[in-house]
Amino acid sequence: MSVDPRIGLLVGREWSFPPAFIDAVARRQSGVTADYISLDAMQMAQPIPYSLIIDRISHEVGFYRTVLKHATRMGVTVVNNPFMWSADDKFYDATLAVQHGVAHPKTVVLPNKDYIPGISHSESLRNLAYPLNWKGVADYIGFPCVLKDAHGGGWRDVYVCDSMEELLHHYNHSGLLTMVVQEFIKWDAYVRCMVLGREHVLVMPYDPRERRYIPDPDFLGKDLEAQCTRDALTLCRALGYDMNTVEFAVRDGVPYAIDFMNPAPDMDINSLTPSYFEWVVEHMADLAIKLATAPRPERVSDPIIGASQSSR
Repeated sequence: MSVDPRIGLLVGREWSFPPAFIDAVARRQSGVTADYISLDAMQMAQPIPYSLIIDRISHEVGFYRTVLKHATRMGVTVVNNPFMWSADDKFYDATLAVQHGVAHPKTVVLPNKDYIPGISHSESLRNLAYPLNWKGVADYIGFPCVLKDAHGGGWRDVYVCDSMEELLHHYNHSGLLTMVVQEFIKWDAYVRCMVLGREHVLVMPYDPRERRYIPDPDFLGKDLEAQCTRDALTLCRALGYDMNTVEFAVRDGVPYAIDFMNPAPDMDINSLTPSYFEWVVEHMADLAIKLATAPRPERVSDPIIGASQSSR
């Protein structure tokens, strides 16, 4: 006897999106159910009783990430693909954007400042040039610039540097983090695009200084909004993300992709505002039902880099 498709929701402390999403799935009366997934110690090759899992927290919980990789091997569709998310970083994203024709700030990845115990600078790091060519970095990037964690998010470990002294100060306190330094885009307008299902895009004006959304449907104008929509779709399709936000800083009419490694984007009603929140909940419900009833293999690599692979 066949079992109706089932959606599992993996969440952290967020309180507004999860119940709204579960209610939206139920209201559609599609035969698909959604509930909170419950995880315990797991055996190898143990079946997962879901067709689809929506992941909102595994970037912070290693056990969850391991289980989700296992789930894809067992035939479950996971949003977002845990293999791609594990490989993603801001330097990879910069190269991906350039290869796909999307404007991106000039970016350099830096060797770590510090290393775990047991790493000998003279023996373990013989492949690293020393001293670091800081003049070359500054000549390429210019000032002001932005120093940030290549794997970070939520505005953590991000520093705007106006001089070499400031850049070196923050780099020297970066510890074990792998940092990138980027050209600072003095923007005329700033937007954050919610991209769902690699198909639907909501362009939301955003103030990064106050970290708040600005409900204004005519903020960019039709042509520039269309450009942001196309570029956001290009990036998310290349990454294989079904749930992501892409931020653009617009300078002289050109949208620069600033940050698009947000595959568990903020979906709280208080930050999104009610109108944007409703759009997100409804589109996520439609996407989840579609993927639960017509699952697809998870892709591991970007087609521009090499042949796609299936995790199943």
